[in-house]
Amino acid sequence: MSPDLDVAVVGAGVAGLTTAHELRRAGLQVRVFEERPYVGGRMHSFRHDGYVIDEGAEQIPTRGYRATWELLARLGVTEREVPRIGRAIGVWRDGRAHPGVADPSALLTGAGLSPRARADLARFLAWTALHRRAFEGDHPERTPAGGHTVARFARRYHRDLHDYLLQPVAGCFFGWDTARSAAAPLIGLMHSVGPVSTWRTYHDGMDLLARRLADGLDVATARPVHEVVTEGDRVRLNGPDGTVTARAAVLCVPAPVAARLHATAPEDERAHLTACTFTPTLKVSCLLDRPLAPASPTPLYALLTPDAEDDTLSGILVDHAKHPGRAPAGKGLLTLMADPRRIPELRGASERETTDRLVDAATRYLPGLREATRRHFVHTFAHGLPEATPEALRRRSGFLARPARPVEYAGDWVMLRPASEAAVRSGALAASRVLSRLRPAPTTVRTARQAVPAPRSEARETA
Repeated sequence: MSPDLDVAVVGAGVAGLTTAHELRRAGLQVRVFEERPYVGGRMHSFRHDGYVIDEGAEQIPTRGYRATWELLARLGVTEREVPRIGRAIGVWRDGRAHPGVADPSALLTGAGLSPRARADLARFLAWTALHRRAFEGDHPERTPAGGHTVARFARRYHRDLHDYLLQPVAGCFFGWDTARSAAAPLIGLMHSVGPVSTWRTYHDGMDLLARRLADGLDVATARPVHEVVTEGDRVRLNGPDGTVTARAAVLCVPAPVAARLHATAPEDERAHLTACTFTPTLKVSCLLDRPLAPASPTPLYALLTPDAEDDTLSGILVDHAKHPGRAPAGKGLLTLMADPRRIPELRGASERETTDRLVDAATRYLPGLREATRRHFVHTFAHGLPEATPEALRRRSGFLARPARPVEYAGDWVMLRPASEAAVRSGALAASRVLSRLRPAPTTVRTARQAVPAPRSEARETA
């Protein structure tokens, strides 16, 4: 009996949609299964009353995202649709915002660093430039940073480099605990993406890439998969109301989810899946009746609030500064990022308590915030971003060396790089591994025996 599909892709985030896109280009019959009622995953955006709200990812650098830009060009996305942000990132210290984080001007302005720390910043930048090629590659496990955590690596420099640069960047953008996460992926990202002045965003929400990819694909939303079983040279996917068979499956979901779905994965896969832990993320969107932004000598797109200064927030994103289309004319939109140390307790709190705590903390940087806010939305991802621990680095080489099999994987965790570029690259890698096993011979597709109710969205509204 022939299978229902050539390839079943589980997960309609950017990794899954890229995988399906590449396999369909090669002539295979592919269907994407997504448990949510929409595509995009951690790059999903939703629209409400004229506001465009990004639930996960926030920006796309011009540098260091070669695979993404090539994919955008292939999809016909124009430069106008990916405008430059053109605002600075600041860090809070000693009662005020210091702009210039992740910008060469930090060597002169300090960007929150003391004079002695600036000298060590210059030393750090010289060291990364010396080892540029090692950090630009797809193998963070091979860099001279070794298996050091961010906190351990930072000990060779002035304490400010950790407290007012590495920790705030890791905490706000990745939700990382620097005592657990490896230094190599963070250094590689900081080096490759270039100065903030070159960063861009998608003009109509960060899900633009996902929506464009999905337009040309067979995507079954609100279709969860509960189990993936290898049966000889094919795969069986079980859901709440039926089974689908395929010649191959690609699990484009966070590693802990992939490990649960494919419970019989071989040991050379399971070791890495288990090592690839994730940090949860939580943020609150504030829809404002007027534009507010932290006071700063330079207009800010983001304000980082280090652990040394704040134990509730990790940062504030000024979405209407990121792109004016994120809020109606004369209005404002802010994102309050929860400190990773507080997320476990906030996830167990009521929506009202969560918003109250984050808004109260943000008022320190944005006087009048509570009075200007007309509505809040809470966004949580249990598997927010790959933690990229030293153990995951150690296990990665064996995982990449495994033979091609009926079940493959894609996601930013495969590259140990918490970024949408890694999702795109991993999708292309997974597609090439599938194609190495399958001849691109289309199959006759039968209707999948799977009808599943739509799950509840993770975006929660509070008055």
